[in-house]
Amino acid sequence: MSFLTILAIIIAILIFLTARLQISPFIALLLCAILAGILFGMPLQAIVKAVQKGIGDMLGSILITLSAGAMLGKLVAESGAATVISDKIMAFCGEKYLQIGLIGTGLLVGIPLFYNVGFVLLIPIIFSLVYQYKLPAIYVAIPMLAALSIAHSLLPPHPSPATLVATFHADMAKTFMYGILVSIPAIIAASLFAKTLKKIQINGTLMNLTENSSNPLMPDFANSVFSALLPVFLLMGTFICTLFLGNSAAISPFLSFINEPAILMLIALLIATYTLGIRQGKSVKSIMTIYEEGIKEIAMIFLTIGASGALKQILIESNINAMIIPYFKDLAIHPLVLGWLITAMVRLLLGSATVAGLTAAGIFAPMLVELNVNPNLMVLSIGAGSIFGSHLNDTGFWMFKAYFKVSIKDTFLSWTLMESLISVMGLLGVLCLNMILK
Repeated sequence: MSFLTILAIIIAILIFLTARLQISPFIALLLCAILAGILFGMPLQAIVKAVQKGIGDMLGSILITLSAGAMLGKLVAESGAATVISDKIMAFCGEKYLQIGLIGTGLLVGIPLFYNVGFVLLIPIIFSLVYQYKLPAIYVAIPMLAALSIAHSLLPPHPSPATLVATFHADMAKTFMYGILVSIPAIIAASLFAKTLKKIQINGTLMNLTENSSNPLMPDFANSVFSALLPVFLLMGTFICTLFLGNSAAISPFLSFINEPAILMLIALLIATYTLGIRQGKSVKSIMTIYEEGIKEIAMIFLTIGASGALKQILIESNINAMIIPYFKDLAIHPLVLGWLITAMVRLLLGSATVAGLTAAGIFAPMLVELNVNPNLMVLSIGAGSIFGSHLNDTGFWMFKAYFKVSIKDTFLSWTLMESLISVMGLLGVLCLNMILK
């Protein structure tokens, strides 16, 4: 069997196990990872090691980050900060222009933060708006999460596009400005798409993040924004310091240390423990109880993410990247479209937007001069391709499904289509910009 046939079989089985038999995604992903290894001809011991490595690498990179983010998100909710922020968004924008406020918040959070961190920070704000104003959850979530995805893929200094900027020796300021222009049609498309999703059914009850603790003293708006978006401000601060101080031997290691997502979130959590906890009259014991509840709510998400890492590692060790490149090597396609296409294919196969982007960058960087293409636009083309078709092997897919309690089918119809829509709109924006700049 060809690798595409095997991959199609694995995805079909995964969908059948989770959607039809209602088996836990954690168990289904593990079974499919092992089956994929067998079908790809990997030795049995190598399959075991790949599964262990995939789970370890996946959780090792995000465990602290997501845990701290879940704790911070729960504290933001329980303290009333999410309610304060959502009230201000509603008061400023009104329900008629609510999506503008949601998009702005998503971009603000998304530009400097890794996607998973931004996701867990936005959840309390989304749920607070849903409960207080009786709005459809998916309708509220899609514009904000679309903006988060756009920032993740197109806007440096976010780590992913910033890495591509360095790889292609592009200009970060120009890439950022071009990225903003390309983002506009993608954001408009996502907002219009969200209006078609109001009737999607929630299977169960969303976490009610408007049920604040017994402390009647709500934090003020400044404290709420400062504490909820503290990771954003910390990362922006380190970026500004780097701009002014350069790569100083004295300060650079310290800034790099703070920029690590796990350290960043830990610092933010410690500060928020005071600003939203102790300062608001909570005891340390009650704050720790809130943190324990926050972790309990995402325990199954951790297991699912870990199992998706196992499947991803099996695909990586099966050398699936090398298998897809010959399919595109001799195609007469514009370099920007080809960059998007290869990135999207790797994204579909491996699930990771970052891996997809870096894989495509490794292919195109050596021949960028020969292709005679604007490096800033190649960054954006690859960035847009890296978020295409999020599905069963992507952590974002499972996080969306778990938090919003929707079926596999409705996750495809909402989350996957949203990611694909903004990816395609991003490519079209890049191609239009390419014609203008020529």
